[in-house]
Amino acid sequence: MLKRTERSCALILDAADAAFRELGFEATTMDEIARRAGLTRKTVYNLFSSKEEIALHLIAQVEAASDPAYRARIAANEDVFAQLENVLNDSAGWCLANPSLARLALAPAERPSLEPPTGRPSFQRLVRDILVLGQAQGKIRADEDPNFMALVLLGIYGQAMLSALAGFPFGADDIGRLIRVVVEGIGARHRPN
Repeated sequence: MLKRTERSCALILDAADAAFRELGFEATTMDEIARRAGLTRKTVYNLFSSKEEIALHLIAQVEAASDPAYRARIAANEDVFAQLENVLNDSAGWCLANPSLARLALAPAERPSLEPPTGRPSFQRLVRDILVLGQAQGKIRADEDPNFMALVLLGIYGQAMLSALAGFPFGADDIGRLIRVVVEGIGARHRPN
């Protein structure tokens, strides 16, 4: 049985998720979240300091919910490129279904650090760990820090998704191309004579 605080948090998160999808992040107020949750504004503020904090909790929930399935694929030593495409395609689907939250996740107020956040699953850590697997498979360069490579890949992916959210067409084939360009680089390949 959930405690009252846990039930209230769940109500707030569900209400905020629905409001963000329907109204957008900017147009959603704490009063609207409280109304939809059937709670007082004071209760909402006692549990969350802002709608930004609520949004970050929603994003963290998505990361935590999907992490075990991806981790199982890593443990099964599946092909790194198939995993990257799967993870980025799943993320793109979520971003397009949740544009308000996606914009926050893709363009955070704080610059991401080289190390993924500690103490919780994160998209950055997942991508880094897939790259580590790719290094072990001999398919990803081993002479670079996987944390740095994850930031490069996610920076490019993030910009592509922000463009998609602005209406630029971007689909599964584009994710495959993005991964190929990042992995192969943008320099001309020198072909032996």
